[in-house]
Amino acid sequence: MMLAENLVLVDSSVWIEYFKGGIASLALDGLLDKDAVCINELILTELIPSIIQKGEQELRNLMVSIPRLRLKIDWPNLRKLQITNLKNGINNVSIPDLIIAQNALANDIELFTLDKHFLRMSQVHNFRLYNSIIYK
Repeated sequence: MMLAENLVLVDSSVWIEYFKGGIASLALDGLLDKDAVCINELILTELIPSIIQKGEQELRNLMVSIPRLRLKIDWPNLRKLQITNLKNGINNVSIPDLIIAQNALANDIELFTLDKHFLRMSQVHNFRLYNSIIYK
């Protein structure tokens, strides 16, 4: 297992915008330049099928070379996260996004995302967001 110190977990929403040359490009370029980026298998699995479908083998090779945080899914804890979300009016959070939040919490690492529900969840569950001014 790799150390998460000084790394930022980059969510698929950021990667998708990055591939389009969108709003997250400058911030992610800065992290990439500092070798401060990591992903997990869930995020990689969200991205790789489309990359392969488009025949972008070089991009696929680059993505699988990014350091990965180990996922240890704690199902009872996921249920607690979701119950807390619902009690706080944070609805429609998918299981994959709960797993990503749990992964950020478990590794005490910043999460870089463009999804608004992570901003609301971070305020309730006390995980840190990177560059939290950018949200869809």
